[in-house]
Amino acid sequence: MKEHTLICVAGARPNFMKVAPLLRVLRCDRDFRSVLVHTGQHYDDELSGNFFRDLNLSAPDHFLCVGSGSHAQQTAEVMKRFEPVVIAERADGVVVVGDVNSTMAAAVVAAKLRVPVFHVEAGLRSFDRSMPEEINRLVTDAISDVLLVTEDSGRSNLLNEGIPEHRIHVV
Repeated sequence: MKEHTLICVAGARPNFMKVAPLLRVLRCDRDFRSVLVHTGQHYDDELSGNFFRDLNLSAPDHFLCVGSGSHAQQTAEVMKRFEPVVIAERADGVVVVGDVNSTMAAAVVAAKLRVPVFHVEAGLRSFDRSMPEEINRLVTDAISDVLLVTEDSGRSNLLNEGIPEHRIHVV
């Protein structure tokens, strides 16, 4: 049986807390090879070591070193640096979390490469399009193949937006 490569992308500290349990499960399953990508959207060298240790995570497999910048700069840098990783790792799926610029950028890259996108925390809405995070949520959900919602409102929002029910999973 073929081993499936699943890339988990995180750009901000809260994203790591959400992918840590998934990575632990995947690393125990012989059918999957998990790859952790840290975009570096929010990065503090001093906190990084302790943070990974506290979450019982090994160092990221890829660190994109994106850093701060405007929304456009961050998004573009993640896309430029993430695309070669997806190609080199021969990804069978990409997991993105939340609503930061890294989430949307990685989802766009994967979708354009025809790699299935799994969005954790899909369907959450503020209904305020002046918030960059809301734009990231809307774009990411629109192009995700599997939408993992954490609350009933997320499911309702996605159904109201025309997302087929078979793509929505409450976790």
